[in-house]
This record gives sequence, structure tokens and C-alpha cells, in this order.
Amino acid sequence: MSAAEMYRPMKNYDLSDQVAVITGGAGLLGREYGDVLSAAGAHVVVADILGTKAADVAAQVNKKSGVEAMSHATDVASPESVKDLINTTIDKFGRIDILVNNAALDPKFDAAHHGEHTSNFENFPFAKWQESLDVNVTGMFLCAQAVAGPMLEAKSGIIVNISSTYGLVGPDQRLYEREGEANQYKPVTYSVAKAAVLGLTRYLATYFRGSGIRVNTLTPGGVVADHDEEFMERYAEKTILNRMANPEEISSALLFLVSPASSYMTGSNLIVDGGWTAW
Repeated sequence: MSAAEMYRPMKNYDLSDQVAVITGGAGLLGREYGDVLSAAGAHVVVADILGTKAADVAAQVNKKSGVEAMSHATDVASPESVKDLINTTIDKFGRIDILVNNAALDPKFDAAHHGEHTSNFENFPFAKWQESLDVNVTGMFLCAQAVAGPMLEAKSGIIVNISSTYGLVGPDQRLYEREGEANQYKPVTYSVAKAAVLGLTRYLATYFRGSGIRVNTLTPGGVVADHDEEFMERYAEKTILNRMANPEEISSALLFLVSPASSYMTGSNLIVDGGWTAW
């Protein structure tokens, strides 16, 4: 056997016949995650509170890769809904190998949401605080808890919790200011929730020691969407690479974390932010 035949690094990215549940799977990055994991051979479960949209994404994922996918209308803040997601997945595919805890309420500042986020900290509504923590923190807890049983029984599994640079550093509110307009704010709930993700990852990684289950965090920076030119220029100035990320740059990092290529990682945080937090 030749050296080339013995050493095939790309086999470490082969997810053939594995089953990956992606919460928030119908969102901007959720769709990218589904595409890349399916392309690597995994059966993808697109879980999203927007059931019709999730079904459309699952159909698109299947069409692109030819690997069977499914959708599930899931409210991650509901224990019953999360249990139904896990049970339905196991009924369909017989196993769960990967959980991507991606669902989150993330206030957007693209053209479609212009002017929506004017609540400052002093007047931030308690109901919005509670709603965000229910989805962004409790939702991750419920999903991780629900897959724990099947993964422990299988003696293997991978959980990736999605955080944000705003879980590491405070938001630069100057990014959202516009001359002649009311101030907008990235809300307190987002930073608090995304910081909590890091603690949840470390807890789960140490709790599952010796079980065959690995747990890591993926922390993306800002991703190109329908932002105005001023926002993109301001954002770019804060990164070493002088730009926002493309979605596939984040999904490629996710593929690494859920594949054997990262087999010596658990309890870690992979930051993909163009150098934002390195200054």
C-alpha cells in the first residue's frame, strides 16, 4: 500500500450515514450548515419553528446532495416539541450522531429590519429578556438534554453549540448608529445568552467525559446578508481581514467540528471572526 493510500485526510470529513439535527435550520447559517453536512454524506434534520420554511430547506438540501433529509417544526423553548423532534428523528433514521444547537433569536440589522431595535438597556422590556433566554439558552439546554440519552446509549455523539463574538466581547453600539435617525442597539439579551453558551459547552464537555460524546462551541463573526454599505464598511474596519464572513466560511468550520477531523477537541471554542476579537 502506497503512502498516498495510507494517508487520506479527506476521509476525516466523511459523514456518510450519520444523522445530524440542526436547530434553526431554516435560517441563513442553518441552511448553509444543512448543505455542507449533507454534502459530506449526513442525513440532515432541518428543525425550525417555521415548519413550512424548514420543509422547503430540507427539500433543497436533499435535491443538492441526493442524501435523504427531513424537516420538523420545532419550538426549542418547548420540552414537548424538542422531545418530539428527537423521537421523530430516531423513528425515521434510527440514530442521532450530531446536534447543531443553532436556533436563536438574533436581532437583525439588515434592510428588512431597519429601525426595529431602538430599545435601550434602561427601557428594555422584561418580556423580550425572558423570551430571548427561553430560546437562546433554555432551548440549547433542552436539545442537549434530549439527545443525551440516545448518544450515551450509542457511546458516541457530537454536540456543537453556536455562540457569537458578542458572547466574548461587548457589542460596539456605534455600528448601529445613523446620523439623523434614532439610535439602535444590539440588545443585552444577545450578549448574555451567547456568553452562557460557552459555559454550557464547558459543563457538557466535562460531564460527558469518557462517554464518547464531544461538545464544542462555534463562534462566528458577522456574516454578509442584506446589510447597508455603511454597516459593512464599519464592520470591516473592526476586523483584521477587513470584511464580513461569507456563509460558507462558517459552515466549513462547522464541518470540521462535527467530523473526525476534530477528534481531539472537546470543551473548546472555535472562533471564526476575521480577527475581530484579536485586537
